[in-house]
Amino acid sequence: EVGEPFKEEKAVAKYLRFNCPTKSTNMMGHRVDYFIASKAVDCLLDSKWAKAKKGEEALFTTRESVVDYCNRLLKKQFFHRALKVMKMKPDKDTKKEKEKGKAESGKEEEKKSKKESGKDEKTKKEKEKEKKKDGEKEECKKDEIPGTPKKKETKRKFKLEPHEDQVFLDGNEVYVWIYDPVHFKTFAMGLVLVIAVIAATLFPLWPAEMRVGVYYLSVGAGCFVASILLLAVARCILFLIIWLITGGRHHFWFLPNLTADVGFIDSFRPLYTHEYKGPKADLKKEEKSESKKQQKYDSEEKSDSEKKEEDDGKTEATRNLGTDGSGGERHSDTDSDRREDDRSQHSSGNGNDFEMITKEELEQQTDEGDCEEEEEEDTESRPSHEKS
Repeated sequence: EVGEPFKEEKAVAKYLRFNCPTKSTNMMGHRVDYFIASKAVDCLLDSKWAKAKKGEEALFTTRESVVDYCNRLLKKQFFHRALKVMKMKPDKDTKKEKEKGKAESGKEEEKKSKKESGKDEKTKKEKEKEKKKDGEKEECKKDEIPGTPKKKETKRKFKLEPHEDQVFLDGNEVYVWIYDPVHFKTFAMGLVLVIAVIAATLFPLWPAEMRVGVYYLSVGAGCFVASILLLAVARCILFLIIWLITGGRHHFWFLPNLTADVGFIDSFRPLYTHEYKGPKADLKKEEKSESKKQQKYDSEEKSDSEKKEEDDGKTEATRNLGTDGSGGERHSDTDSDRREDDRSQHSSGNGNDFEMITKEELEQQTDEGDCEEEEEEDTESRPSHEKS
């Protein structure tokens, strides 16, 4: 025999019912709410009964004290223990999934074989190296790239059944609520609704001014609803006219969110939307898709080409150093040759040093010497004639 619950027990159960997180499911053909034992214990440890008052001890001090009190609530049939039973998939669904997986794997293998035959055949060693590098890089990038598709987490379905051992245990045990008190909000809303119905039935007894005001309010509300319906029809007609005139290229919507499932203010904004769906738009879409594909292809090839670029840069640097050294030697050789030529000309003018001279320079020097001798003879002959 179970006695009636005390006021304190009702208050604790009511607090637990409205503050502990609950979920709803079907049990034995009925819709029920259930909670987890560990969350209920945490909820009561944060309640006012876990804090000591002046001259009184706290009702809940440890998790064990909460478990003992919940056992009392369970015996007084505020809730009862349930058992989770996982739903198994039928054999037909499993067979279909296996067949789909095999068909998809076969199609992928066929596509791979076609691609490999179409491409230029490379050596086996190079292919193996590239595959190893690509596999390592893809594994590293999968976690870094935010746009990579993740595997869908499939939630396993289960059903609840009554448990044979009706005991409250702290853990992941499931307990179904039997106690279902009326919340204050629902009580207040019901009271307001009853008063409104009674006031509407007593409308003929209202004062004349109130009845006239209600009449005008009802007319205004009707006009507002009618204007929204007319706007919805007018925007569709405007869209059809523009669509027919432009041959389906321009899509113009006035108040596009007017009939959408949004708030009252959001249904009137934006004022209009316009989309162009002609040949240029298709070309732009194709260009964007191609540019995205190229970017992905370039990003994949960059990792392989970076190493090659580094090696090429090193070889070019060594070549440039070699060419600079040879060019410096050549410049130095030409400068030394010029200096030697200048010195040879200077020494030939003085006639003191003996150096190698070409035939042309010798002929020029002999011609200049003959001209000087003739001039000397002329100068010597002139004064003799003058004396005579």
